[in-house]
Amino acid sequence: MSEVQSKIDNILTDNKITLFMKGTPDTPQCGFSAKASQILNSFGVEYMVVDVLSHEDIRQGIKEYGNWPTIPQLYVNKELIGGSDILMEMYETGELEKTIKDA
Repeated sequence: MSEVQSKIDNILTDNKITLFMKGTPDTPQCGFSAKASQILNSFGVEYMVVDVLSHEDIRQGIKEYGNWPTIPQLYVNKELIGGSDILMEMYETGELEKTIKDA
C-alpha cells in the first residue's frame, strides 16, 4: 500500500462518515460537491470532509483507492457509497438516510 493509500485508509478508519469533495461544505468548488454536502447536511450528522483541492496526493489517490473516477466520493464505515448522482438516488429513496443513521 502506498503512502497516500495508507493516509486515506487512516482517514476512513478514524471517521465513520467521510466526504471527499472539491472545496468545503461552506465553500464548495463544484456543483456536484455542493449537492453531496447539502444532502449530508440535511441529515444533521457530523462527517469528515477532505478537500481534495488542498491535497493533490489525495485527489488522485482517492480515485485509485475506491476505483471510482470522480469526486465527490462518500464513504460510510470505510465503504464507498458513491458520488453525487448515487447519493441523490439513495436520498430520494430513503436508503441514504438509513445508511447514514446506521453508521
